[in-house]
Amino acid sequence: MNYKRFIWLFLSLLFSPFLGKGQDNSLSGVEKKFQLFSQKAIQEKLYLHLDRSFYVVGETMWFKAYDVNGASNKFMDLSKIAYLEVMDKELNAVIQTKFSLLGGKGNGSLIIPSSVASGNYKVRCYTSWMKNFGSEYFFETTISVVNPFVKFDPNPDEKQEITYDIQFFPEGGQLVKNIESKIGFRAVASDGKGINFNGVLVNQNNDTLARFSPRRFGIGNFMFKPVAGNEYRILVKDSKGKTSTYKLPEVQEQGYVMQVKDSTANLAKVIVTTQAERLENNVSLFVHTRQANNYSETKPMTAGKAVFVLEKNKMGDGISHITVFNSLGKPVSERLYFKRPAKDFQLDGKVSKQEYNTRDKVIMDLSSSSDAGIAEMSNLSVSVFLADSIKSDDQENISSYLYLSSDLKGNIESPEYYSQRNNKEVDADLDNLLITQGWRRFKWDDVFSKTSAPYANLPEFDGHFIFGKVFNTISNEPARGIGTYLAAPDFPARLYYAQSDAAGTIRFEVKEFFGPKEITIQTNLSLDSTYRFEMANPFSKQPLKVGMKSFFFDKKLENQLLVRTVNMQTGNSFLPKIYKENKYVFADSIAFFGTPDEKYFLDDFTRFPTMEEVMREYVRGVMVRRRQKEFHFRMADKLFPQTLFNTDPLILLDGIPVFNTDKIMAFDPLKVKKIELMNAHYYLGWGEFTGIVSLSTYRGDLAGFEMDPRVLVLPYEGAQVQREFYAPKYDSQVKLQSRVPDFRNLLHWAPDVDTDTQGKAQISFYTSDQPGHYRVIVQGMTKNGLAGSKTFSFEVARRSL
Repeated sequence: MNYKRFIWLFLSLLFSPFLGKGQDNSLSGVEKKFQLFSQKAIQEKLYLHLDRSFYVVGETMWFKAYDVNGASNKFMDLSKIAYLEVMDKELNAVIQTKFSLLGGKGNGSLIIPSSVASGNYKVRCYTSWMKNFGSEYFFETTISVVNPFVKFDPNPDEKQEITYDIQFFPEGGQLVKNIESKIGFRAVASDGKGINFNGVLVNQNNDTLARFSPRRFGIGNFMFKPVAGNEYRILVKDSKGKTSTYKLPEVQEQGYVMQVKDSTANLAKVIVTTQAERLENNVSLFVHTRQANNYSETKPMTAGKAVFVLEKNKMGDGISHITVFNSLGKPVSERLYFKRPAKDFQLDGKVSKQEYNTRDKVIMDLSSSSDAGIAEMSNLSVSVFLADSIKSDDQENISSYLYLSSDLKGNIESPEYYSQRNNKEVDADLDNLLITQGWRRFKWDDVFSKTSAPYANLPEFDGHFIFGKVFNTISNEPARGIGTYLAAPDFPARLYYAQSDAAGTIRFEVKEFFGPKEITIQTNLSLDSTYRFEMANPFSKQPLKVGMKSFFFDKKLENQLLVRTVNMQTGNSFLPKIYKENKYVFADSIAFFGTPDEKYFLDDFTRFPTMEEVMREYVRGVMVRRRQKEFHFRMADKLFPQTLFNTDPLILLDGIPVFNTDKIMAFDPLKVKKIELMNAHYYLGWGEFTGIVSLSTYRGDLAGFEMDPRVLVLPYEGAQVQREFYAPKYDSQVKLQSRVPDFRNLLHWAPDVDTDTQGKAQISFYTSDQPGHYRVIVQGMTKNGLAGSKTFSFEVARRSL
């Protein structure tokens, strides 16, 4: 989809409440409202491929982001900025960064600082648009970090008693008297792992009605038909012999029960049951996959039952939501169904041999194809790292995340297990998972609402937003309609203008804003000086969607940890000398106002000792005036050369507005490299200016100019300046025999590998001085939304002398 072409239509839907034309309870009414809601509530998913999942402080974490449309899983060119956080178990962000997205792809890196304590951490990633829908939408994965320079308890959670929680979920959402239901259950310990137990369902007379235990990962189901007037409880005995009592969900007097069964390889049957005595005319079934409706039908209830047959080839790949509506158009039952992707994406990778020596060249061939063997052009990310005994759980692969985990709530233990095909046991376990972890990315009330509030967070499709508020310093109330300027000393000059709304909010859309900077915020100080600013934090304050699992480090591995720590320090002592940082090259090197009408390089002229002489003698487009002992500039309108504007132009020094002309005239002209003029009305957002006079110093750093103390100056971290992964090349005998140590455990990181029209790509790198077993993890996608991964390995032996 070309998002730039439809963006204005999207914004008109997005930021204007829409009104319903009346209540339409028919199935067609549901379809229309759902379609309108889906057009507005565009879903965005992010998957992050990390180079590995275990780090020692001082090491660098490299990552690649895949940003896709939640409905199609195709690359999405909506957001241009992503936000990444590393969060501890107290939900404090220990690292935060922004990085750029382009065409649905982005990559970056961050160094794990020595201030980070040993433990497990959540890495989460999201865009501004995703913040509208809650942290359940955010990508999350767990990493483990060890700080060997601070004494730590390797097993801090070992002393804590492991507790567990058991929940019960009727299929379709309700238990209804006298109707048999499948009841799913899920038992999870505080460490996030499923537990084994034996359960018994009894009534008020202690009669045993059902016995059950988990199939896998603490998850399973049993069948049960509640009888009117009875009371029920569940007795659970865990592996340690401890018995606990639980209640079933409340039994409803009236309601609907849904059962979904595979009837053939290509058909699924949905049975909707209610009390036979209910005078229900008909019910409707509505099925959608990631908000794309692919099946809807209305059927009459006969003897309290209606049966629907779903053709799987008409359903979308992955998780579908099956919803039952009664004759009043109210959703009364819902569950999830998983259809395995019709097309498989095959990633393959191999190295030229299975064993290498240290400092050997490794050539790796990669290929991508469909399950039919047809070559597929794809975009891949590749990580090659030492697979020693120090490790944590593997990261979930991109395919299982996009098709499964991203559409389920909570933690999923071993999600790759459910990717196995042609296995009835796995299919049964997957169905239990869907019953117990069902979750919808929206509320039906939002779909049916006659009005809709505009979303709070805009999609950053052209740059990232800096938000703040303007307050009146006297009343301390938000100030409305105040023109505000944001700038940073930089080259080329970048200036942004915003006007506060009724809530005092200001929003600047900044483009090409990279790396650490100092930003300035101010109003026109020549007109007003009674305002203060509070700038907003762009990172989400929402909680993690999944809790942190327990941290464990085997004490037997302390010697290996010591070796890894020494290797990290050795690498940081030598490798930074050859690491590369890509300095951002601006798409254009001219200032925000474009090509100037006049430009003066002062070194081309005889230097005058004062700015007044420079402006009067050299700068033809500016008339210097002095009134009541104050300097003023007046510019001629290039459209009407005989006419002077009657107000001061916008005066800039290294891109920062200066509203006191006297201070410019007092500035040392020997520090000014050039002067540029715009001799016409200039419009910047809501701001209108009678020309621009822009002065630039040699280094773009104000050269000691003293700003007005009322200007708010803040440190600000822009999007990451991309750092290029680099490793030594031992392509000559001299380099091969170099005495510079190379103890990298991450041999190679390639975040942006494209296969050709034949589905092939080749990369190469060199092994380090560390022998051992190395793993290769490849993740990737095609432009059509097919995702896949590949893992393989090779050995490195010490080179004989």
